[in-house]
Amino acid sequence: MVTDNHISVIEVYNLISDIPDPEIPVITIKDLGMLRKVDFADDNYVVTITPTYTACPAMKMIEDQIKERLHEHHIDNVKVNLTYTPAWTTDWLSEEAKQKMREYGIAPPTHSSCSKLFAVEEHIQCPQCKSKNSSVISKFGSTACKALYKCNDCKEVFDYFKCH
Repeated sequence: MVTDNHISVIEVYNLISDIPDPEIPVITIKDLGMLRKVDFADDNYVVTITPTYTACPAMKMIEDQIKERLHEHHIDNVKVNLTYTPAWTTDWLSEEAKQKMREYGIAPPTHSSCSKLFAVEEHIQCPQCKSKNSSVISKFGSTACKALYKCNDCKEVFDYFKCH
């Protein structure tokens, strides 16, 4: 067990901030706003993360990646805490994350906040051709946090990361 206090919490934060989201690998847990903070308490680095959904299946993988990344840097005294309050919101997505999503082919949330969980927007901009002439195929896409759309102009099917 490493108890070297010479590694700052900022350095630990920086070591893990670029861990990719398992479901959208072009964005990081920092980009998503899931990485809340790193503290040092009782000889342990305590990493606090917030899931995008309460039952997000990627959380165990993210926790394992955090521990593995820190282990690679000889930091083994790590605890990962999940916090559900405040609840994650798409407001926490960085603008950089939204741009990375577009480039990856996923339409990011259309506005910063929404009032209904699992709300489905009309006329989402196609990340391929930029047309807003789109229609909903399914309220759920490749994951629960996305809806499936079709562009009526270029005919491409794409995911929309739902606002919540």
